[in-house]
Amino acid sequence: MATLRKCFTQPTLEGISKILGDTNSGLTGSEIQHLLAQSKITDISPTSTKWKRIYDAFAVYQNNNQCSNNILNFIALALAPAKYVNSPEVFAEKRNQINQQLSFIGYQFNENGSFSEIKQASTISEAQRKADDLKTKLEQRKAHREIFNYCKAELLANNYFHSVFEASKGLFQRIRDISLCNEDGSKLIEYVFSSNPVLIINNYQSKSEQDEHKGFCNILKGLCGMFRNPEAHEPKISWEVSEQDALEILSMISYCHRRLDNAQKIR
Repeated sequence: MATLRKCFTQPTLEGISKILGDTNSGLTGSEIQHLLAQSKITDISPTSTKWKRIYDAFAVYQNNNQCSNNILNFIALALAPAKYVNSPEVFAEKRNQINQQLSFIGYQFNENGSFSEIKQASTISEAQRKADDLKTKLEQRKAHREIFNYCKAELLANNYFHSVFEASKGLFQRIRDISLCNEDGSKLIEYVFSSNPVLIINNYQSKSEQDEHKGFCNILKGLCGMFRNPEAHEPKISWEVSEQDALEILSMISYCHRRLDNAQKIR
């Protein structure tokens, strides 16, 4: 006999129905009909708006069966990973939205299309932290592994400034490790990537290769300047960094790490 899964609360049932039946990015009417049939849930109000149609069907099923088994099956079918092979960002966004709701009953929808039990969330902020974790979004962007080596704890805490600060420190430490230069900040970048470089990111033969190398050097100087106080020569303590800012800065640091993967030490 199948395990009976916990019932959804009314707000959670409504929230999930609105995500799946969203006017712009949700299921079509024919998809709803097909998925309800597949999930063995009766289509109670086929002429209602999409989200209300899903909600009514879910509510009647749950009232009659006192479990959420077929509702979870509907969600799994609607968000089957194979359907989103060409749009992974859409899948990630939908999964995060669904997980915000599922966290209130102690479930999570995984990337492979399965469900797992988690600690039940009790507040919106807790649910948000679980679902919109910065680390998850960086993984979706396939950020360089070095990013996570240096700022895993900060990423999990959604501490945006400290995430980018620790990641930048990690980048410059990696440059020191590869180049065997113990300088810091702009002095490090000048010494390692100057016109007489220690490290090169390409063959450094043609004018265009030298220009690319110089541009990379300027990117590193820019990243360095973001975190340094030019008067005191000390790291900035903090500034307001939004999630979007953090994602973009960390993506730039990730790019720099990828170029360092193929860097050559020539002196």
